[in-house]
Amino acid sequence: MLAIDTNVVVRLIVDDDHEQCLRAERLITNYPVYVSNTVLLECEWVLRSAYGLDPSDFVEAFRDFSGIANVNLEDPRLAAAALSWHESGMDFADAMHLGRADGCEAFVSFDKGLAKTAAKVGRMRVRAP
Repeated sequence: MLAIDTNVVVRLIVDDDHEQCLRAERLITNYPVYVSNTVLLECEWVLRSAYGLDPSDFVEAFRDFSGIANVNLEDPRLAAAALSWHESGMDFADAMHLGRADGCEAFVSFDKGLAKTAAKVGRMRVRAP
């Protein structure tokens, strides 16, 4: 299995450099690849900040990508939950943080918006320090 970087995933999704997109596609077609949680997190940031993808486009693109047979996510349940919460309006990084904190009594943050969004999607309690 090969671990892949954010830029491989981004090239495949946006095809802004066709030659690199084809190389990424060939790689993923021919080898099992591993996508870490940190790569997933960085993909959302790059696609949002550099390419202007809105949350629904990111969610759709990443669900399509993660459905490729040779793609192995570090934590598929976390990815699925974070994508769902992001689709419901939660910041993607916050969704990843909350998903990793599953089983804790609460998630502590100064972010009042996160607390409201977490309550809306039925996640663990977010409280102030």
